[in-house]
Amino acid sequence: MNQNELNGPRERVVPQAPPRPEGGAPAAPTKRRRRRPRFLVRVLAGLFGITFLAVLGGVAVIAAIIYGYSSDLPDYAQLADYEPPVTTRVYAGDGRLLAEYAIERRVFRPLDAMPQMVIDAFLSAEDKNYFSHPGVDARGVVRAAITNLQNWGTDRRLVGASTITQQVAKNFLLGSDVSFERKIKEAILSFRIEKAFTKEHILELYLNQIYLGRGAYGVTAAALNYFNKSLDELTLAEAAFLAALPKAPANYDPVRHPGAAKGRRDWVIGRMLDDGHISPAEAREAWTAPIDLRRRAETEFVSADYYAEDIRREIAARYGERALYEGGLAVRASLEPRLQEIAERELRRGLEAYDRAHGWRGAIARLDGLSEGASPEAWADRLAAVPRPPDLGNWRLAVVLRLTGEFAEVGLDGQTVGRIPFAEMRWARRGLRDQRVGPSPRRPADVLSVGDVVAVEAVEGEDRAAFALRQIPDVDGALVALDPHTGRILAMAGGYTYARSQFNRATQALRQPGSAFKPFVYLAALEAGYTPSTIILDAPISFDQGPGLPRWTPSNYSRQFYGPTTMRVGLEKSRNVMTVRLAQSVGMARVGDTAERFGIFDRMPSHLSYALGAGETTLLRLTAAYAMLVNGGKKITPTLIDRVQDRHGRTVFRHDDRDCPGCRPGAWANQPLPQLPDRRETVTDPASAYQVVSMLQGVVQRGTGQRIAVLGRPIAGKTGTTNDIKDTWFIGFTPDLAVGVFVGFDEPRTLGRGETGASVASPIFRDFMAAALEDTPAVPFRVPSGVRLVRVDAGTGRAVSGGGRNVIFEAFKPGTVPTGRQEVLRGSGGSAASGPTTGTGGLY
Repeated sequence: MNQNELNGPRERVVPQAPPRPEGGAPAAPTKRRRRRPRFLVRVLAGLFGITFLAVLGGVAVIAAIIYGYSSDLPDYAQLADYEPPVTTRVYAGDGRLLAEYAIERRVFRPLDAMPQMVIDAFLSAEDKNYFSHPGVDARGVVRAAITNLQNWGTDRRLVGASTITQQVAKNFLLGSDVSFERKIKEAILSFRIEKAFTKEHILELYLNQIYLGRGAYGVTAAALNYFNKSLDELTLAEAAFLAALPKAPANYDPVRHPGAAKGRRDWVIGRMLDDGHISPAEAREAWTAPIDLRRRAETEFVSADYYAEDIRREIAARYGERALYEGGLAVRASLEPRLQEIAERELRRGLEAYDRAHGWRGAIARLDGLSEGASPEAWADRLAAVPRPPDLGNWRLAVVLRLTGEFAEVGLDGQTVGRIPFAEMRWARRGLRDQRVGPSPRRPADVLSVGDVVAVEAVEGEDRAAFALRQIPDVDGALVALDPHTGRILAMAGGYTYARSQFNRATQALRQPGSAFKPFVYLAALEAGYTPSTIILDAPISFDQGPGLPRWTPSNYSRQFYGPTTMRVGLEKSRNVMTVRLAQSVGMARVGDTAERFGIFDRMPSHLSYALGAGETTLLRLTAAYAMLVNGGKKITPTLIDRVQDRHGRTVFRHDDRDCPGCRPGAWANQPLPQLPDRRETVTDPASAYQVVSMLQGVVQRGTGQRIAVLGRPIAGKTGTTNDIKDTWFIGFTPDLAVGVFVGFDEPRTLGRGETGASVASPIFRDFMAAALEDTPAVPFRVPSGVRLVRVDAGTGRAVSGGGRNVIFEAFKPGTVPTGRQEVLRGSGGSAASGPTTGTGGLY
């Protein structure tokens, strides 16, 4: 029994209606108030607080991260003046390319010069929202995240969300390492870059910097490398292909991965269609187009390796390595390609001719065990394995297969067979010590053996199977040609081949000039008041060299003496003893001053042996000195470079730096030609310079340079040969072209008994001049004002009234024409005289 039953039945309480108001309707029932639980409020407040604290904490963490990574970010302000690495190009005198120097092959092109189609293709492929996002594309990040989640577990490549601005930050400032830290820095930099620069500037940086495969940096270089086109010539399909490359150029190479390349290109075309850049019809046409690669057209280069290397060194020394390889300089060289081709050809021919005259040194290699008349199977592969000498040029390697009394049968590359007639190897006498040679061969077996690998050259004519035996010279040399009025180097061959040796014998080899120095001894005398008709005694003389040293007794090349002789004949015949007597009389200090003024030496010791060319100089310096003789005594500075422009076209160097306000008129109206001031320094008086020129013309007409006279035009020059015939020279000129030739071994040794500058160097000079001056008019040497031309006997220097075989016009300064008796310059061993001494009289 429960408690209620114990207490009895409860009284039921019936609720009473509220009393009615008097005279009115019954009262409305009263509403019960519901009270909200306090704990719900507390929960909501707690959640809000937690969320707020979480957001605040997240913001603090993000701020801390940004602050932390911002402290060591690279300076993006450098992008304002950023100039991408651009190729430096060197152009020859005719505008053709001579050389290119670059680390990255790039052609910079401003954004406003790029076709809109190319820009649209890259924007659709890389960053469709580029012009609307602040540097990081939030929508792109979300879209990429969703796509990557959907592709999770599949073989599909993860989708990135880097904007073009982020790629600029990465490529220019951060590098390509894959890390969370780099991505944060990349995003921070992207926001800052967007605030600092215009969208157009950032896009221009990107399109010129990005690597697109095949060595192409930037879209302009890529268009050339893939399609041999400029940007303006690209089709839609080609532009889309280039835009497909930035993600992975190697993976979309159309040769190695044609399917992937086309698929990626078509995807870009689809994106361009979706973005409204092209019409459906244009898209369909582009989709069906093949990726038709075209090899970039070979740029026509001028071949001048020594010349180009000297320019490379000069630019690097003047502006630095970075400017050379990244500065995009335009260098205008003074090189004349026609003369350069002649210089290289004639130097090679001259060295080969000398080398053949001094004997056969043997085969390049041997194929041992080769039987006579062997089949190609026995020798073709072995011949192909023989290393090809770098200086072989257009010659071919051949192996001797069979010998007869009339020819040698040889096998060549491609399993072809030819023959060397005995007439084409008759020159091959066995080479002996000191450049001597053995007896002439009488049959092919005297020269060759079966199995010998030799160099051969095809013989011109109808018989294509005939070849000539050739030998790579071990002697070397150089040739340089320059404009005597400006110093512009028009041609320069620094050796037999650049492939064999990069050492430039025209500018780097210091060698003794020998007798080629003598004109400057005679010039010093002419400046001191001597004349070409001054008589000098050619007789034995000796000098005391000091305690414990033997006396120095100079002698002539012929080992003979010729008595009293004019200065002119002494120079024409290159008489050593006369030159020493003259130098002693004039004084070596004056001779040294002359040599230094002309740039032959920086400082010349006052030793009498220097009068005979014992000092060392370069071919270029000596040739430039001769050029200053023919230009009337004006100083010139030899130069390889006419002008240098920076990447913006501004001239930063000009060899001829004279101002010429009238050189660029708006139109031609028969106005007078502008007159440029001649600011060249005078190194000698024009009259003395012309007297030396006239004497050097006599060297060609009557002296040691007579091999040059066959050219039949005004030419002057001088031979040079040193002791033991280790160096041979010929330096000469016409009124408007100065040329120097040097021949010698790199490790100095004799060129052989009987060889001289006349026999070794002058034929190269002659053949160069013959080709260089072909079809040009003969120009006489210019006679300066004040010089008197007087008829004299070329042998005695005495004035004559009539003509005759030995009568020439001699050049005299006013008041120096000889009359009556002449004094004989004798000099004296061991002391220096101050001027001509009085002789015994007599007319010479």
